Amino acid sequence: MKLGYFTMPMHPADRVWADTLREDRETVILADKLGFHDAFIGEHLTDVHENITSSMLFLSSLVAETKNIKLATGTSNLSQSHPVLIASHAAMLDHLSNGRLIFGISPGALTSDAEALGILDEDRNKMFQEAIDVILAIWEGEPPYNIDFPDNRFKVSTARTMSPELGVGQLPKPMQQPRPEIVGTVLAPFSKGVIEMGKRDFHPLSANFLLPKWVKTHWPNYVQGKQEVGATADPADWRIARTIFVSDDDKTALDYGRENPNSPYRFYYQQMHRKLIRSGRLFVFKSEKDQADDSITYDYIMDNLMITGSVNSVVDQILALHEEVGEFGEIVYAGMDWVDPALAKRSMELMAEEVMPRVNAALAEGGAKRASG
Repeated sequence: MKLGYFTMPMHPADRVWADTLREDRETVILADKLGFHDAFIGEHLTDVHENITSSMLFLSSLVAETKNIKLATGTSNLSQSHPVLIASHAAMLDHLSNGRLIFGISPGALTSDAEALGILDEDRNKMFQEAIDVILAIWEGEPPYNIDFPDNRFKVSTARTMSPELGVGQLPKPMQQPRPEIVGTVLAPFSKGVIEMGKRDFHPLSANFLLPKWVKTHWPNYVQGKQEVGATADPADWRIARTIFVSDDDKTALDYGRENPNSPYRFYYQQMHRKLIRSGRLFVFKSEKDQADDSITYDYIMDNLMITGSVNSVVDQILALHEEVGEFGEIVYAGMDWVDPALAKRSMELMAEEVMPRVNAALAEGGAKRASG
């Protein structure tokens, strides 16, 4: 099992923006040094807490300061820009990073972003579908393109103005061919979008704020999508994000990871709780469809969504997750605000250097036992 990193931390609103950007960059640089496989960076335009406004711009600032870690948009919000811009910027970032780009995509979930852009009343899921079709057509095609799909608002051509002898009229392609890995974040139980991911060989990343019982529903849909196009689903392509804090002792883990009023994890889930209520999506925290809203307390959320403890405890919790949801290829560690930088860094170190080797050793041993009957 690989180890990934995801950062769209909830920074307190009173923190200086330049400071949080430096901190977020430092987390990815540390993840690279510790051997994390990839780093997913989210983006929002109108959120003072989740304040990275362009994942590609942010990732480009990390190209020269990282060596091996794959740099992933987590996500690029496809309803918010013309697909020609996104395709061209992603292709350039792939070349800048020497082929380390992972192209994470979504429609863009934040309604205040949509309002600011004047698309609040648009069908942003449809815009997303239209945009990805055009992006792939650009990467697969040749000038003058003449991309004109039925019922797609985006028409792309350079036929009237291209000049091959001048090198004008040609859009760039990524370094990775035929394209970079494409990943979609899955935010809902039983998501039908995962079927489409399987059909198009996009890879799912299950969100860290979904209960394991709902995360489990994603895999059968991915398998279905693969089967519909005559392909076989590979569990190695499935990522699951979790909120994790590892400490040298359980007492510190309980305090910083849950109980302390200044805990970044407490702040994160309190903010998520309020945002999901506001957006009418509190159901993602519920274990049953008809569960009462007032039963979704902070303790309930942390009991069901937080993995925290000393190394042995976290190893056991990850193995229990694996047992519950089935085989998957990567656990994605969700980054938080660095209230205590020493504890935050230590957690990442323990996760990479002690937790994951033990998890993988246990999985290998279990696999060998299963293989031998």
